[in-house]
Amino acid sequence: MNKHEDIIRKIQERLSTLSKSERKVAEAILADPKTTIHSSIAKLAARAEVSEPTVNRFCRSLIGSGFPDFKVSLAQSLATGTPYVNLNVEPDDAPGAVTAKIFEAAKNNLTRAQEILPESLISRAVDVLAQARRIEFYGLGASGPVAKDAHHKFFRLNMPVVAYTDILVQRMAAAGAHAGDAIVVISYTGRTLPLIETARVARATGASVIGITNPDSPLTEHCSIVLPIEETEDTDIYTPMSSRIVYLTLIDALATGVLLKRGPEFNAHLRKLKQSVQDTRLPKVEK
Repeated sequence: MNKHEDIIRKIQERLSTLSKSERKVAEAILADPKTTIHSSIAKLAARAEVSEPTVNRFCRSLIGSGFPDFKVSLAQSLATGTPYVNLNVEPDDAPGAVTAKIFEAAKNNLTRAQEILPESLISRAVDVLAQARRIEFYGLGASGPVAKDAHHKFFRLNMPVVAYTDILVQRMAAAGAHAGDAIVVISYTGRTLPLIETARVARATGASVIGITNPDSPLTEHCSIVLPIEETEDTDIYTPMSSRIVYLTLIDALATGVLLKRGPEFNAHLRKLKQSVQDTRLPKVEK
């Protein structure tokens, strides 16, 4: 990989190893890479609240040269459709181009999420869910439908499960949780205040709190287990699109993991559920 290729991904991968000041530079760039291309070093330093030498030090550690060359690398990276920079959908894109970009972003986000999700944490989460007395899924905004989908997947596993997408109901349910319960909090940013407070309340009851969220967010401080999914879309501006697919896929993986722990004898229960809805569908037409 030459220094122009995939610079956004390179920054994402190095976030956890950067110093506090250099991380500020990285986050400012990732928050708005297109503005960075047209910024002076002074403007980027001001936006990141660091000194100009810190910006240069960050650039040199990343590509071996200063800020002007870094901007060239960043521009080249954006021009080649690097993942993790929203969808790059332009106002004059044809429907076919839009479709291709959205599908490509979804594939890239799934690949990246699979790379960074530790198997050990997924195994721990599956164990907690499989042994839970009761499972509750919480989500707000765009995470609400993900919580509803989780309920749809888990209710057929013959365990008490609910999904709450109302702030007040979530708070009351969390306060009434007990040890042995599993509370799954789904938040793309991990910065939604009601969910952070609800997770704190649930954790205080002795319940296990599983966070599916940004690994560097405040929400993680109140979770027993964090399943990390990096932010790849700016939800302060855009509604999550391809990233939502990652959350839904992870829910599928957790539900399948819990199902397998039920053993082959559980198939009779699943068969009964399937048979119960057969008469609601028209028969298949043979071609």
